[in-house]
Amino acid sequence: MLYRFQIELSDVDRGIYKSLDFRIAQHPSETLTYLLTRVLAFTLSYQDDLEFSASGLSDPDGPALQIKGPQENIDLWLEIGNPSAKKLHKACKISKVVGVYTYKSAQVLIDDIQKNNVHRANEIQIFFIDPKFLLVLENLVQKNNRWSILHQDGQVDVTMDSGSANTQIKKFFAV
Repeated sequence: MLYRFQIELSDVDRGIYKSLDFRIAQHPSETLTYLLTRVLAFTLSYQDDLEFSASGLSDPDGPALQIKGPQENIDLWLEIGNPSAKKLHKACKISKVVGVYTYKSAQVLIDDIQKNNVHRANEIQIFFIDPKFLLVLENLVQKNNRWSILHQDGQVDVTMDSGSANTQIKKFFAV
């Protein structure tokens, strides 16, 4: 299914105030929770060159979101869920910045990273999004979505015509 998101972003912490308008396809194997986490990762990490990976979920070795550098290297590599330590090790070797947006157990992810000697593990940023918050969004999401997102001090407030939801995004480092 194809979803459209028109988002008025107010990211107070980063000083970003932007109108975003994009479409995102839900891969047949993708849950709505995963898709909404991708949307939030895109929004909360927004920079001018941030893009959803062209190959999407069909490339298990690529990032979910990325910023490519001038020589086609990857400056920012973002993952969703709880990627394997092996994938994060690869990401940390080829990208300047690596982050993970998860709705699963952040501690399980951290333990896996520490146990597997991931390169530059201490630099991996992990953002935990409460699954209950995502469930509220799942019940409110439509094919065409107009959202207002306010992000300040880790607090995220999403307002739309059909309702609103808020949560605290918890940030961890792998080490």
